[in-house]
Amino acid sequence: MLISRKKQKCVKKQTYISVLLFLCCCFSTHHIIAQDISLFQQFNGRFDYTAFGNTLNTVENGTTGPCVINTSSSATLTLAADQTMVAAYLYWAGSDDGDFDIELNGIPVTAERTFSDALTADRTFFAAFADVTAIVQAEGNGLYTVSEFDLTSVIAPYCPTGTNFGGWAITVIYENPSLPLNQLNVYDGLESVPEELEITLDNLNVFDNMGAKIGFIAWEGDQALSVNESLRVNGTIISNLPLNPADNAFNGTNSFTGASNLYNMDIDFYNIQNNISIGDTEATISLTSGQDFVMINNIITVLNSQLPDATVVIDEIDSECDSRDLEITYTISNTNSTAVLPQNTPIALYADGVLIATDVTQVALTIGESTQQTIIVTIPTTIPNTFDLLIVVDDDGTSTGTVDEINEDNNSALQSFTLPTSPVIPILPALELCDNIESIVFDLTAQESFFSDPSFTFEYFETLLDALNNTDAITNPDSYSTTNYPAEIFIKVTNSITLCNSIGNFELILLESPEVMQPEVLEACKLDETESVTFDLTLNETSINTDSNLIFSYYETANSDGTFQDEIITPTAFDNTSNPQTIYVTIENLLGCISSTSFELIVDDCEIYIPNGFSPNNDGKNDVFNIVNLEAHPNHEIYIYNRYGILIFVGNKNTSRWDGYSNRGTPKNKKLPTGTYFYVLYLNDENTLASPLLLEQTYTGWVYLQNN
Repeated sequence: MLISRKKQKCVKKQTYISVLLFLCCCFSTHHIIAQDISLFQQFNGRFDYTAFGNTLNTVENGTTGPCVINTSSSATLTLAADQTMVAAYLYWAGSDDGDFDIELNGIPVTAERTFSDALTADRTFFAAFADVTAIVQAEGNGLYTVSEFDLTSVIAPYCPTGTNFGGWAITVIYENPSLPLNQLNVYDGLESVPEELEITLDNLNVFDNMGAKIGFIAWEGDQALSVNESLRVNGTIISNLPLNPADNAFNGTNSFTGASNLYNMDIDFYNIQNNISIGDTEATISLTSGQDFVMINNIITVLNSQLPDATVVIDEIDSECDSRDLEITYTISNTNSTAVLPQNTPIALYADGVLIATDVTQVALTIGESTQQTIIVTIPTTIPNTFDLLIVVDDDGTSTGTVDEINEDNNSALQSFTLPTSPVIPILPALELCDNIESIVFDLTAQESFFSDPSFTFEYFETLLDALNNTDAITNPDSYSTTNYPAEIFIKVTNSITLCNSIGNFELILLESPEVMQPEVLEACKLDETESVTFDLTLNETSINTDSNLIFSYYETANSDGTFQDEIITPTAFDNTSNPQTIYVTIENLLGCISSTSFELIVDDCEIYIPNGFSPNNDGKNDVFNIVNLEAHPNHEIYIYNRYGILIFVGNKNTSRWDGYSNRGTPKNKKLPTGTYFYVLYLNDENTLASPLLLEQTYTGWVYLQNN
């Protein structure tokens, strides 16, 4: 932040005021709720003012006076023909906490600002303000009546201490072409004495002290009380005889009209030509009162002040995308001034506090005149893309001004600005779908998740030319399909604030899904009266797809949406739960694509079939004694004998089928000769193991071995 020489002095002055207020709070407890007198409005030009008003008291208050108060009173405004009213401010005040809704000439008026003060906890006072410029401009000269100002219900407790009062005053600022160039400052608040009060008025610029004056609106002053009562400006006692003697400044008078019966209120002004000096920027007002309780509500100073007042407004900042050059258009004004702003008044431009350019006013600006100027600047690369642009008029680039002004604190314009850069588009991944889904529809907007800036907008195009020309944008980006894959899509990302855009691209790819062949039915023979058998479902995998790196999953239930549930965790040992039962199988490849099929499980009531011969000659046909459906009887035992009754072979589920070699007798593993052999087969099924005869499980007979 730039701080001018005069602004630095203001900082010191604020410190002084803070200390003063602290001391006031320490020694005058009723000031705790008071409001400091401070600058409210400033007028620069050929301005002066007058004031009028009236009391609601019927007599000056006191401990022996009547305890009555009016609810209305009147006063007259008289402006000369060459005095043009520009502002009218109504102040009203009284005992207790306040009546803030009154009427002026029958027109309702509500307080826009309020003030308060107190002597003790049960003796409080209020003041109020309203801008009544429109009413006074419409009414013009004549009688003004304030009514509906009703304190009658609260006034009684104040009468015994002589602090019962109410009244109103209107300050009228007017313009007159015959007046010198003045600075008129309106200060207000609510501060009080006894015993001593000091107020520092700032924002003064005294060019010539001829005709300098100061005015007050004060409440609760008593004509009969004048113990140690004084009013000083810059240490010198002032008076305005005969209405306001030096020892009784607040005595119920109006210096503008000569009235002396404004009980417990004052509307006064004083000539301070000899109390203020050329070049002064502040004045100290000191009040003392040994007995009289006085509240200052309004202070107005009128001083000859011939100074410019430069202000600046940033009108427009133009820039191109991805450029650090800015074209800045701004307006310099000399509006609230009393002198010409010189040509070549310096102007400084800062970005985040760093000086980036200087300029000067191209022309001299007369009072009330403005000029628009344009400058092209380059923002250094050390400055971030978002920065604060500050333009300061009357700044030579070193935070130093060269022109004395009415107000040194209104010379700058600040605006946050972001250099318009094109959106950065990352490498976007391809959007992929498997080629076996029922409806191949891509959601192109899925790519927007890679961007976090909420100001970005997105459009999609089938060709780069369309994206560059902004033609034929895809109208359904959330459900897009085409006939040719892979397809290239172009995305245009636009910053909706800067309108800068970038174009990127990505692919739409169809992934190959695994093929499935229709698997065979898996059949098994029931082992007992139930129809539940343990199946190895994986036996069908080679018939479904022989590719490697496939993931097979098995399910018992198919959903209507094409998904499956009730996954079979151990497919190599699955006990069917119904007969027949449909098993659903999915196949997933390394691309993540899934295909599905199904097959049946059937449990049959299988019968044993025993062939009457075999020929183990390794031709792949009838090479073993193959008893059909024997595997359905895992507890079986088979015994083979030669024609001499000698046991030559014993078999069960753990041995191979008999292939014409012996595994009993001497020698073992001998190839047996061609001939007829006798067999005994015991099935040993669990449901009949308790039978002593085992007739249902014993098979005997002859088999012919052709062993060449």
